Amino acid sequence: MTGNAFQLVEQAVKDGVVPGAALGVLRAGESAEVACWGLAQRVPTEEPLTLDTVFDLASLTKVLFTVPEVLRVVEDGLADLDDPISRFLPEIGWLRPTDLSAVTLRQLLTHTAGLPAHAPLYTWGVSPATLKARLLQEPWPLGEHVYSDIGYMLLGLIVERLRGEALSARPLSPGLTFAPDARLAASTEFCPWRGQVIRGEVHDENASALGGAAGHAGLFGTLAGVLKVAESLLDGTLLSRAALTELRRPQTDTRALGWERRYAGWSGGSLCSASTIGHTGFTGTGAWIDFERGFAWVLLTNSVHPSRHTRVPLNPLRRSVGNALAASWEDR
Repeated sequence: MTGNAFQLVEQAVKDGVVPGAALGVLRAGESAEVACWGLAQRVPTEEPLTLDTVFDLASLTKVLFTVPEVLRVVEDGLADLDDPISRFLPEIGWLRPTDLSAVTLRQLLTHTAGLPAHAPLYTWGVSPATLKARLLQEPWPLGEHVYSDIGYMLLGLIVERLRGEALSARPLSPGLTFAPDARLAASTEFCPWRGQVIRGEVHDENASALGGAAGHAGLFGTLAGVLKVAESLLDGTLLSRAALTELRRPQTDTRALGWERRYAGWSGGSLCSASTIGHTGFTGTGAWIDFERGFAWVLLTNSVHPSRHTRVPLNPLRRSVGNALAASWEDR
């Protein structure tokens, strides 16, 4: 029933859209259907991609790790989604006061705090500990609501503060890690800053500068590992029922907590149900969960290898796969 979707990805690899890809589809209560094609690395040497390949999940870190971690501290009574972040980071903006201290956890999770999308923190040239301290004292301007890595960096610091340990020490679902075996990892990009093709090290420069594990990026995973998290969302075992209800509840026209909701032109295609959530990662990763139909799919690629500047846009493939899968489930 899903064969056409797999053929689309196989053909994309053959056509050079991505060096390699792994696709997995699961229906609640059933075994996942999985396949992979192509290369885990093109340069400096060619190496095949397998189902054991570990991918840099990039911004999937936000929804597979950071969102659940924040909801768990809420479940444990350590925080409320509508608490201001100054409750947890009382030193924030102390040197140069800003309105940032009144921003809430919910606003950071839904990218409605007004923080900038990005800043080249890695060029500041300081240690991870100093960089985290400076992150809290930078006079970030608050403006339009845009998708913000900075907001999730702050969420990562809050989780570390409340749990009393580094993000990399937090327990992870099998198949997910912040410290992959480089021999099993898909290569991402030749990085001029680091002077090499990145493999088994986080692609995101800011996450690297923050120590490798951050609230916005740093997580690695196999196809099975990402599918396991998707399955735990489908079957309701990832969090408490109350937390899962809040995670899925519409927060804006296009977002739930962290996850995107269906909207015109989004990555999950136009045939998914209105109860579908999804998210993508800059390195070429993505996961989508259709709660109405009861299935999820994960497409992992290394599309930035060997360079982000020469890669082919991936959303057309994502939408095609999503539509093919939605149509196949309608026929069941």
